[in-house]
Amino acid sequence: MIKKTLAVIVLLSGYVQASSRPNIVWIFSDDHSYQTIGAYGGRLQSLNPSPNIDRVAREGMRFDRCYVGNSICGPSRATLLTGKHSHMNGKYDNRGKFDHDQQQFQKILQQHGYQTVMVGKIHLNGNMQGFDYWEVLPGQGKYNNPDFITEEGKTSYEGHVTDITADKALEWLKTRRDPDKPFMLMMHQKAPHRNWTPAERHMVKYADIEIPEPDNLFDDYATRGAAAHGQDMSIETTMRMEKDLKVGGRFAKPGSQFYARNEWYATNKPEGRDLVRWKYQLYMKDFMRCTWGVDETVGRLLEYLEETGLDKNTVVMYSSDQGFYMGEHGWFDKRFMYEESFRTPLVVRWPGVVKPGSVNTDLVQNIDFAETFLDLAGIDAPEDMQGESIVPLLKGDAPEDWRTSLYYHYYEYPGAHSVRRHEGVAGKRFKLIRFYGKDVPDGEEWEFYDLEQDPAEMNNVYASSEYAAQIKKLKAELKHLKEHYAVPDEPPAQGREKKKAN
Repeated sequence: MIKKTLAVIVLLSGYVQASSRPNIVWIFSDDHSYQTIGAYGGRLQSLNPSPNIDRVAREGMRFDRCYVGNSICGPSRATLLTGKHSHMNGKYDNRGKFDHDQQQFQKILQQHGYQTVMVGKIHLNGNMQGFDYWEVLPGQGKYNNPDFITEEGKTSYEGHVTDITADKALEWLKTRRDPDKPFMLMMHQKAPHRNWTPAERHMVKYADIEIPEPDNLFDDYATRGAAAHGQDMSIETTMRMEKDLKVGGRFAKPGSQFYARNEWYATNKPEGRDLVRWKYQLYMKDFMRCTWGVDETVGRLLEYLEETGLDKNTVVMYSSDQGFYMGEHGWFDKRFMYEESFRTPLVVRWPGVVKPGSVNTDLVQNIDFAETFLDLAGIDAPEDMQGESIVPLLKGDAPEDWRTSLYYHYYEYPGAHSVRRHEGVAGKRFKLIRFYGKDVPDGEEWEFYDLEQDPAEMNNVYASSEYAAQIKKLKAELKHLKEHYAVPDEPPAQGREKKKAN
């Protein structure tokens, strides 16, 4: 009888421990800039662009220095799953394949009793592994009437992809969740990826508002080198009238949700800087209409968690695969190590643990996410993962030896938007970037920025004697980080050379 009672106590204590492990809701968007999230302030805050994401920040923690290791969609998602930089997980750019057989955090969670779910955009070829349920977009996916794929095949749906992705996440919570198991739900939105097509109901939003411009919309790159001058991501010359801005072609027909802008353009025909400013307005409004739709889905998830009482033991996290240019430097897109694309939003709500309204300024990177998910579940991360759990930061107890610098490496050149290959190191104040390879004079160019004096990164002071000592220090730190992360001396072949090698 005593042994039986002890057995029951052991079983019950094990159940309590398992049931107390928090659920994790990870909401991930594509290219959502911190500049368009109200909680981060800035020139767009007064437009109240993200009330539900702001609520997560208000009821939890906002991370002001969260960055990525390679600012491009597929590699960022590979890092999310593996906790490793691109050179370790093998996903260098959007063209190469991803090895699904390698270790990933969701496989480990699943082995430790978590239900694991992925819905939406993942942008990694092949079947997902380690998920009890997954239904994802093929490649980039479509905004309207999208297809989704599972192991069984492809299904087409009617409606806007942002709404459908949320519908699927909520359907799983309502009908498929095992109430006796903790869960990891990953809701990955396509929006606001290019070509920024909002749901039709959102087209009236911002219609009569002038979106504030960045001060450097007409940057001339005076102190920067071949990379900034040679990029192909400018609002002026790269942004396409029909495919990006929905001006011309089928969009000019009466009945199109974009007909009004076509009428205006046909009458006014702006040129020069006036045309750039007009394109900027269209771009920004469509982008923020897309993010408004994403924010609505955050609200839907929060509401369901509260209605069911799940919110009390659920960690809600919102982030993006990287940042994005909202006209800064005259650009859209990402890729560069400059702040707008290097940095990404991260807000976390964990009731009873994270102090509401708290702000963290430690250096966090997307190599940390996988380790964090495992730590939340009480699981030790494998030694070959390269990041650190941010759970201590969430608890307001930053380790004394927390990192003081970050490593970055962008590989996709030649490629879309013609951003030269580069690597670099960044601390809280100083940033050193090395552009290298073909189409870079002498094979190598350096840039150095003092973010305290020059937060917009307009003035490359690499040649300034004033910063010589600091530059030497950062070059040594770059060498150290490459050794620490086991970065190979020879990166993979570039662009067409890589294809020839295959």
